Amino acid sequence: MATATGNDVFTWSGTDKNGRASKGEISASSSSMAKAQLRRQGIVPKSVKKKPKPLFGSGQGKPIKPADIAIFTRQLATMMKAGVPLVQSFEIVVDGLEKPRMREMVNNIKNDVSAGNGLAPSLAKYPRHFDDLFCSLVASGEDSGTLEVMLDRVATYKEKTEALKAKIRKAMTYPLAVIAVAVIVTLILLLKVIPVFAETFQSFGSDLPAFTKFVMSISEFVQEWWLIGLIGAAAMVFAFREAKIRSVRFAEWLDQLYLKMPIVGDIVHDAVVARFSRTLSTTFAAGVPLVNALDSTAGAAGNSVYAKAIRQIRDDVTTGSTLYSSIKTTGLFPHMLLQMVSIGEESGALDEMLGKVADHYEQAVDDAVDNLSSLLEPMIMSILGVLVGGLMIAMYLPIFMLGSVI
Repeated sequence: MATATGNDVFTWSGTDKNGRASKGEISASSSSMAKAQLRRQGIVPKSVKKKPKPLFGSGQGKPIKPADIAIFTRQLATMMKAGVPLVQSFEIVVDGLEKPRMREMVNNIKNDVSAGNGLAPSLAKYPRHFDDLFCSLVASGEDSGTLEVMLDRVATYKEKTEALKAKIRKAMTYPLAVIAVAVIVTLILLLKVIPVFAETFQSFGSDLPAFTKFVMSISEFVQEWWLIGLIGAAAMVFAFREAKIRSVRFAEWLDQLYLKMPIVGDIVHDAVVARFSRTLSTTFAAGVPLVNALDSTAGAAGNSVYAKAIRQIRDDVTTGSTLYSSIKTTGLFPHMLLQMVSIGEESGALDEMLGKVADHYEQAVDDAVDNLSSLLEPMIMSILGVLVGGLMIAMYLPIFMLGSVI
């Protein structure tokens, strides 16, 4: 089972510095390298064997999510603030991890740190989970001797960022779930229920209502083409995801479309402003130069339109413009942000002002999501009721007409 760095996992047993029996797992390119790493940690290895691969599947369990990284960062920050040494902090955190992949990664990072490597370079080996912004903030903390303070700031940043993402996912999950249920129920009615009614109506010998004929024709079409339609829908979803990943122009067009959509556009705008303010506040408070902080903020913007604007702000600041005038030139950011940045630059408390802006817009996103959910719930239920109810009325309408004739 290869790790993210291309190494193999070895199981080992031996004695520690105090002569006590010990065992565990370690990641290395070979058994000799594994033994060397163990000796550097003060362990005398007796047996080092390559861990066998599982017979079925990868055996790695659930994937690592950004929320897992946020929790790990908070745990490490708490240990460090309590005065626990870094390596021991890793050992305590590893013992509490349940996901095999997460446990393996954190254990590998611990081994790298134990071997004398810095925390930031050790984290940088896993760019999928620890981006440049994360690693640069940790490196700044290591260089200044304030690693525990910096880890606390990074943990807060990750928690706020994940909370913001969770709020947006919350707004999308319920409508999508209800729409999925509506589609499934409609397909069941069209494929299974309506054909039964159609066979019954053939014995009536009278002309059917136009609405019933219309629904029956839809049912016949779905029965004939449902498999092709399902394959086509899956192909469209796959093509959409691939185009979004591979085509920069398509991704930019989508980002512009999101901003122009009613209601959703306001939520996306506020979320980007909150993320911009939070990221810039965290990096600037960490002592990162403003130009470098803006570069990191552009990468964390989450929207290509604003990422391009932030890079323009960075270029303007590089030429000597103030942050306030550079942001104002883009015409994309709200007046409140501009005023708070102006006050922050004049008072020397830019990170604090940006933090307040982030708090405000995070709360705005939270309120907007709640309002959107409250608005969509009755609307979707009404559409679902009309859709399913209309199909059933179309089927029972001939029976009602037959009863009136009798």
